[in-house]
Amino acid sequence: MYHIVRRGVSVLTAMVVVGAVAACSGSSGTSGASVPGVTSTEIIVGTHTPLTGPAAAGYSKISAATKAYFDYVNSKGGVNGRKITFKIMDDGYNPATTQQVVRQLVLQDKVFAILSGLGTPTHTGVLDFLNTNKVPDLFVASGSLSWNQPKKYPYTFGYNPDYTIEGKIFANYIKANLAGKKVCTFGQNDDFGADGLKGVQAVLGASGVTHSETYDVTNTNVGPAIGALKAAGCQVTIAFTVPGFSALALGAAAQLGFRTQWMVSNVGADYATLGGLLKDATGPLLEGVLSTAYLPAPMDTSNPWVSLFMKLNQQYNNNTAFDGNVEYGFAVGYLFVQALKAAGKDLTRQGIVDAVEKNGFSGPGLSALRFSATDHSGFGGLQMGKVQDGKQLVFGPLYTTDDGSGPVTETSSTQPAPPEDGIPS
Repeated sequence: MYHIVRRGVSVLTAMVVVGAVAACSGSSGTSGASVPGVTSTEIIVGTHTPLTGPAAAGYSKISAATKAYFDYVNSKGGVNGRKITFKIMDDGYNPATTQQVVRQLVLQDKVFAILSGLGTPTHTGVLDFLNTNKVPDLFVASGSLSWNQPKKYPYTFGYNPDYTIEGKIFANYIKANLAGKKVCTFGQNDDFGADGLKGVQAVLGASGVTHSETYDVTNTNVGPAIGALKAAGCQVTIAFTVPGFSALALGAAAQLGFRTQWMVSNVGADYATLGGLLKDATGPLLEGVLSTAYLPAPMDTSNPWVSLFMKLNQQYNNNTAFDGNVEYGFAVGYLFVQALKAAGKDLTRQGIVDAVEKNGFSGPGLSALRFSATDHSGFGGLQMGKVQDGKQLVFGPLYTTDDGSGPVTETSSTQPAPPEDGIPS
């Protein structure tokens, strides 16, 4: 999976050529210069995402929802007279494939930006390429700390709360409500799992985690890892997992008679997605599972943002089964349109980076976005969520913290109502 296809000479040559072209064209940000992917009538953006492979469950629905939102905006005239073309490339959650498809999007398709590239192991491998070529790398669909390095990667911005923040908020809940329990973690064997564990230990201390196990996305046999967690006597198990491996872990635990309080990262806890994987076992296996959220619960139809996205999903996304992934796709599309409008009619790559750093965005998020010139991470707050009586809803206060040693604090936040037409002004 991690073997890189031998294209070194040709790719390096192409990168040098593109770098030279960028240096004398739209990358300067000057008015009237040619900007890749931008004409008077069109903006071309691209993404890499797992339409197939081990992370396709649920995640394959995100890009379709984003495209549906763009189709709606295009039906209303687009943004500053330009319609958005969204090129979606399947990378199968394979880092080698991600490098291939992202290079195609940038070098051949000449996209203006990469939007919502999905995955920690996959996107990590294209950071240098995108920033070297000064391609806006917006709202990465992952909570890795890697996206928040504005000096090293000035064109990259996160979206999801950092997994370290999530780990701290999980641990804070444990201290308040599950004190004295043996706490363990089960995480993806990359920055996803490592950053989450770092957050848990920041609050509970290294000795506060009894045992940790990891998994590789190329190996679906999680039985030995779950067996080790059972043997360690884990009473609370925090899973930093993608949906497919959340389902595998819950299923293996049931087969082994391993009873623990599961706490599952927001990226792998969507009820509808897990239900599609667990089938008839959904009810008993998910009841009582704790998670976190930074967008409204997709089951909360009283929320005006959920209502808006459900309506657009019906009209522009073939009325696909609405879940957290569909909501996520619409929310990212909404934010990107906000960023385009903030960047103005004279659209440049540097211009949209500057606009995102100025921030001031509002939308469906439960907490504020933290974008600034010195912070390229996304949301900084989370609410706890729980499955109860077959419904997954958020509860309790909104918590915010940092990815260091700062405290976890309760924070008040007011969610604005969506615009009447569903398009940011």
